[in-house]
Amino acid sequence: MTRTEQIETRLREALDPRELTVRDDSERHRGHSGYQEGGESHFHVIIRSAAFEGQSRIARHRMVHSALGPELVKAIHALSMDLDT
Repeated sequence: MTRTEQIETRLREALDPRELTVRDDSERHRGHSGYQEGGESHFHVIIRSAAFEGQSRIARHRMVHSALGPELVKAIHALSMDLDT
């Protein structure tokens, strides 16, 4: 399973989003720190989930990191997030 698939699977299971987009932006970072040949080092996620209702921006980010788990978070160089209810 690719990192993209792992991210999508874990976020769907933990947050039951009504909208989820996981985009591998690695190629846009070629030559920059953390770039890995073959990609899957830089990601952008868009999540719309009722689970974020009443949560601060920081709490939402923590929820995503918790859903991904420490080993996957450690394997990703950069993760940008657009999180809303």
